[in-house]
Parts: sequence; structure tokens; C-alpha cells
Amino acid sequence: MKSFFLVLFLSIMSTVACSQDTAINVTAADPSKKLLLAEASCGMCKFGMKGGDCALAVRIKGIAYYVDGMHIDAYGDAHASNGFCNAIRKVQVQGEVVDGRFKASYFKLVAAGTPKKIKKKKTTGR
Repeated sequence: MKSFFLVLFLSIMSTVACSQDTAINVTAADPSKKLLLAEASCGMCKFGMKGGDCALAVRIKGIAYYVDGMHIDAYGDAHASNGFCNAIRKVQVQGEVVDGRFKASYFKLVAAGTPKKIKKKKTTGR
């Protein structure tokens, strides 16, 4: 009976350890590194990159790179109406391009700007 619980415990622990994402710390940017404004979306769905699966990508200065260190579902369901597979979002990032991939050390969504109010023209009550 002890061996059964030991096997069960080890199975659960290995599942938990394998399922943990290598997501980065998004709480604070490194002040010694440059903060970049970029576009983020699904590389395959929105940026037309090659790949067999939906994966997060950033476009910096017109060049798209798949992102290492951040999962596409980290900010909600990628297939939701405002998810990365259906929308291109503005982000602030830190990291570097290594072997054609962006190694993220910081990743934060930039809130979409509120639309400017349109001033109504006064009408002459005819």
C-alpha cells in the first residue's frame, strides 16, 4: 500500500513539474535594459510566419520573431475575440534576438488607447 501512494505521489509531482511554463517575470522591467514597444500576436495566424501551431510572436521594427519565455495563452485564451490569434496587441518588451527567436526577459501588454472624442458641431436649429 505504501508503494502505491509513493507511485501516486511521484506521478502527481512529475506532472506538476512538467506542466509548469517557463514564463518570465512580468512584474518589473530591468532598468538597465532598453524597453521596446512592439506588436504581439500569433506568429502563424496574424504575422504569416511558418509553423504548425499557434505560438506567440513579436514584431519589432517590422520583423517578426517567435517568443521564448512567454506562452500565447498567458494573457487569456488566444482564440478569444481579443486574443493573440485574432488581434495584434501593443506590448512593451525587453530581451534579445538569439538564433532568430526573441528571448523575452520582460513582456507587458500596453493598454489600448481610448479613442479621441469627436466634438459635435453646433447646429442652427432649422
